[in-house]
Amino acid sequence: MSSDLSDYKIIKEGEAEILMHAKNEVFYNKTQVNNRDISIAVLRTFISKRKQEHEAYLSKRTKGAQKASENGDSSELVKEEVPDTTAQEYHKSNGECEVEEEISPEERCSTVEEGSVKVTEECSTAEGHTNLSEGKGKRELKPPRVLEALSASGLRSLRYAREVEGIGQVIAVDNDKASVEACRRNIKFNGSVAASKVESHLDDARVYMLTHPKEFDVVDLDPYGSPSVFLDSAVQSTVDGGMLMCTATDMAVLCGGNGEVCYSKYGSYPLRGKYCHEMALRIVLACIESHANRYKRYIVPVLSVQMDFYLRVFVRIYTSASAMKNTPLKLSYVYQCTGCDSFHLQPIGRTISKNTSVRYLPGFGPVVPQECSDCGKKFNMGGPIWSAPIHDQEWVAAILADVKYMKDRYPAYDRISAVLTTISEELPDVPLFLSLHNLCATLKCTSPSAIIFRSAVINAGYRISGTHVNPLGLKSDAPMDVIWDIMRCWVKNHPVKPQPADQPGSIILAKEPALQANFARAVASLSKAQAKKVARFLPNPERHWGPKLRAGRQITSKHVSLLGPDAINGALNQEDDEEPKIEVPISEQGVKQ
Repeated sequence: MSSDLSDYKIIKEGEAEILMHAKNEVFYNKTQVNNRDISIAVLRTFISKRKQEHEAYLSKRTKGAQKASENGDSSELVKEEVPDTTAQEYHKSNGECEVEEEISPEERCSTVEEGSVKVTEECSTAEGHTNLSEGKGKRELKPPRVLEALSASGLRSLRYAREVEGIGQVIAVDNDKASVEACRRNIKFNGSVAASKVESHLDDARVYMLTHPKEFDVVDLDPYGSPSVFLDSAVQSTVDGGMLMCTATDMAVLCGGNGEVCYSKYGSYPLRGKYCHEMALRIVLACIESHANRYKRYIVPVLSVQMDFYLRVFVRIYTSASAMKNTPLKLSYVYQCTGCDSFHLQPIGRTISKNTSVRYLPGFGPVVPQECSDCGKKFNMGGPIWSAPIHDQEWVAAILADVKYMKDRYPAYDRISAVLTTISEELPDVPLFLSLHNLCATLKCTSPSAIIFRSAVINAGYRISGTHVNPLGLKSDAPMDVIWDIMRCWVKNHPVKPQPADQPGSIILAKEPALQANFARAVASLSKAQAKKVARFLPNPERHWGPKLRAGRQITSKHVSLLGPDAINGALNQEDDEEPKIEVPISEQGVKQ
């Protein structure tokens, strides 16, 4: 490869700079600046939370030692009683961890040997119970080690090393020789800070993660396409209490375009509803949980984002054979009516509590009859999906606060702050969502404004919010019969043209509403962000903002919808300056989603 700088273009993002060759030898997509920015924000919050949990552990340990000393029992077992957690705290754990590793906030006990003295401790933090084994004395918490399993140019690793304070070693792994050479070149180009923290390795990411079990505090997966083949090794290489960041760009598969392919990759069957992008998030979470369960581990999602043409999930991984039993409570099948927009969730498992014991049983079912009670049509069944919360609202608030405080350090501040603001207002315990426009399309009626519909739901005694996935989506804990009653009341005031009697809308409207909807404007019909007119859904900053060509592929005129005519003309002219300029007609086709 030529070392002439004229063959390279300098690309700056955040505080990192990389050298990109004129040819498409190493993959780079500036659209992923949103992905990298939000990952940096989560990583900063993770380091802060990790430190808080460690300090809480040390505080509890010190108090326990003082109490034992006062009682003269310092050589005996010291036990600290822990308050019982509620049944709703589904992310409990009970396992052990190596020295310097961070343990689940729900960890109940750890056994640490100090010389000949064995100390059994149970300690709790504000989030739950934590277990951090330190060995002898009060060791300081080591900086977190980060693995970027598919590094390409190394831009993400370089930004982590240069922009995230308190980060430790960053390992960048790639199986492509050209990518590793580019990464090492970029490490040198970014100076001593990057050179001291970032290492580049030529290796298969799966093999590298399998041969380094429980070694990394943060594992970052951002493949070109599906991450499914990397998940098994990724959950094994993450320490207890560590963070797994995972991107999936195969949205066509996850959103129901090829259901059988999705099932073969992720173990879940998707449905093509308006909520398909949120369902994609929940399918990926269920898949990660499935891989983690094989090693007596489980996940706790802190943030799940669908934006642009991909999804990104951030989960913490803990080890606990007992907490793993709660997995069936967090998974559900989805029944989607083929005639109307009604959907219902079927939990896989349930529990029965008797005194202090808990018994795990199969879920009751079916939750729906053979035919939809609203329109009389059949159901499609999809899943299983993750039906527990996909965000931790405390984390979301902390991440958003950090982003606003350091907004000058985020190139994509406007976009990620808008997404995080919308996520912070979502109902965390309501899976999937409805589309008001789809409800009206089924009934062939004019659509009420979102404020009026929200008010009717709130006045009926239920909760409702928006969703970051779709600006027209509405999440509500109101059952579908209440939703249709509200729409029936709306149609009574805004009549529709007669429709054939066998149409789903006609069957729904033929029933009298059991609930008389109140459309008076409710105080909470607007979210805080809407009331303050905060931007929540922003347009793309430029045309052809989306996926880019895979590294090594030749750029031709057929890629106009991805790269734009200007980029294609420039690439083709660089290959052969003697040929006349190829004019590519401007396409009006949008970016593939």
